[in-house]
Amino acid sequence: MSLETLRRDFGGDIIEPGAAEYPSAGRSILASGSPAYVLRPKSVEDVQAGVRFAAGAGLSLSVRGGGHSFAGFGTLDDGVVIDLGKLADVEVIDKDRHLVRIGGGATWGQVVAALAPHGLAISSGDTKGVGVGGLTLTGGIGWKVRKYGLALDNLVTVEVVTAGGEVVQASEEENPELFWAIRGGGGNFGIVTAFAFAAHPTTDIFYGKISFPASEAAVVLQGWADHLRTAPEELTSVVEFANPFAGGPEAPVEIRLAFDGDDPDLAARAIDPLRRLGTVIADDVALRPYADALVDGATPPPGIQLVTRSAFVDKASVPELLRTLVEVGAAQGSPFIAVRSVGGAVSRVPDDATAYAHRQAELMIVTTILGPQPVVEAARPALDAIWARLAPHVNGAYANFLTSATEEDVAAIYPTRTYERLAAVKRHYDPGNLFARNHNVRPQ
Repeated sequence: MSLETLRRDFGGDIIEPGAAEYPSAGRSILASGSPAYVLRPKSVEDVQAGVRFAAGAGLSLSVRGGGHSFAGFGTLDDGVVIDLGKLADVEVIDKDRHLVRIGGGATWGQVVAALAPHGLAISSGDTKGVGVGGLTLTGGIGWKVRKYGLALDNLVTVEVVTAGGEVVQASEEENPELFWAIRGGGGNFGIVTAFAFAAHPTTDIFYGKISFPASEAAVVLQGWADHLRTAPEELTSVVEFANPFAGGPEAPVEIRLAFDGDDPDLAARAIDPLRRLGTVIADDVALRPYADALVDGATPPPGIQLVTRSAFVDKASVPELLRTLVEVGAAQGSPFIAVRSVGGAVSRVPDDATAYAHRQAELMIVTTILGPQPVVEAARPALDAIWARLAPHVNGAYANFLTSATEEDVAAIYPTRTYERLAAVKRHYDPGNLFARNHNVRPQ
């Protein structure tokens, strides 16, 4: 498709360098770019046209949902950005089955707002501005994960525009191999223009954080992990410490949690053991609407970079891993550390049911450093040394919490058998690797 044909047939916005909105259109939340064209489709047909144009012109292609990609996949230099932000409708399409159709450019904030009047929710992440597409295609770990699984575990069907510009539907019954790959394989296989999820009835939830002194980190972390191993699946939690903006090594240890239910007695039985782990210095856990558990993600000021790394932890490695993290967090210059509980409903899905490959992990750890580029670069050697210490106790990686996209990262996300199966699907739907701006699976 030529540029002239695109201009004639494209029903959305075509933004080029020099346009007033270009500086903001070329940028994603965490990355800057200088694309040749930013396309904002208003229909599936527009998406098809955009894909055919990029492929025909031999231009690199980025697909943007919410734009929060740590690795900056939502923008690029010189190529084409397809920004799905105008395809953001959220509609309950089957009230009895709680089926919800969501446009590929919607954010989770838009979803929770649209579903709240229906008393419904979907297991998702924890940030309002994050796109449904980016989060779901590679996982979806949030405040309902232990009870309802990953966001991708609740998918029923997807509508996909392939590299050839064709529209296909995928589900367990229709194009099942593509459906398998979409659930964990990221944006490697096409542009998902619509998702159909199975939502669930929801109530208000108990949500908030309980804080302890940094000096009690070792006892609190181990006690937290022990409790989450046997706690009701309604309880999901993350521990955060060594926050550089709250004192670094002296920062409080904060247990953030959500109990998915509004029964105060059941919630107390699940949460009170955490309160007894140490000296509570703050506790704001309260009954709130589920939507209030999703936060507004911050946009870093210009020039501020983030480096985020993640890995999973199996049960046997938890004690030594936590001891190592406590030592790391007590040292000057430690990264910000978060440890998330997983398990529950995630682990009950067969390992090969989806392309998400880390079903049996008990915990996920995430480290983050941020600052101006010289500060970040100066901190990298120490960060690499920390991860070298962690390496014997961790495995894999979670694509949604990775700043880099090296071959080593891809190998961590996708074990060999998973990768080989994904590569076969890739060869069928995208043999030219048009969709390469992701943790890329190359066609084989």
